[in-house]
Amino acid sequence: MSNVPSMHKEHALKSASIVIVTCSTSKAKQKKAGEQVDDPSGDAIERLMREAGHRIVGRTLIPDQMGLIRSTVREALRSGADAVIITGGTGVSPSDVTVEAVTPIVEKEIPGFGELLRRVSYDTIGSSAMMTRAMAGVVQGKAVFCLPGSPDGVTTAVGRLIIPELGHLLSIARQGKT
Repeated sequence: MSNVPSMHKEHALKSASIVIVTCSTSKAKQKKAGEQVDDPSGDAIERLMREAGHRIVGRTLIPDQMGLIRSTVREALRSGADAVIITGGTGVSPSDVTVEAVTPIVEKEIPGFGELLRRVSYDTIGSSAMMTRAMAGVVQGKAVFCLPGSPDGVTTAVGRLIIPELGHLLSIARQGKT
């Protein structure tokens, strides 16, 4: 029985194409004003995914606007990306709308992703881990991840959850698809 997960994983996709989306109204305003914009969370996603052998095929910074988030994710999925990783907008403030934007287009939610991220984050940051509404799902055989905006949250999610399972997740999500 212990060999079953590894047998499945040996057939997993080894390198996925990734679009990174940073949702931040304040950073988007800086960018629009022509200022240099630091995006440590987006940078962390890009670095970790590249180190794991994945390809970054797009990266964008947008404000926290529900319609724009949804259209950006749809465009990324139509572009042929295997996965979209969104950072920002998963908290509890009124401007945090990433989850509300993405949920209606998700065909299959992966509740274990958010549950596990909150669990592993609890060990580091304590009870405030409950305030992330991080989630993941599948859309037409492709993965969408909604991560916190903090670099530490992103590093935890990408390093401990996404990288170890992305290829496996995509392989399973595409079973029976042409």
